[in-house]
Amino acid sequence: MLIVYDVDVKRVNKVHKFLKMYLHWRQNSVFEGEVSISQFKKLKSGLNDLVNKEKDSILIYNLKDQRNFQMEVIGIEKNPIELII
Repeated sequence: MLIVYDVDVKRVNKVHKFLKMYLHWRQNSVFEGEVSISQFKKLKSGLNDLVNKEKDSILIYNLKDQRNFQMEVIGIEKNPIELII
């Protein structure tokens, strides 16, 4: 799963801290990782509570097949880890 967000500066830290409970921070406003179905429900519910749906944007990419996914970095990898997706 990838989550990319663009939220008002007032909520950036709250969203960032919340997502760190479930996923790995990759770079500014980008998280990735694997979660269970119950964790995914909690994650979505928590994000719904944190954001202003009229001003903020959160994109969730649910990548169901690991074999067909490849990541390539151009430039600096801000928070390197083993590929977990």
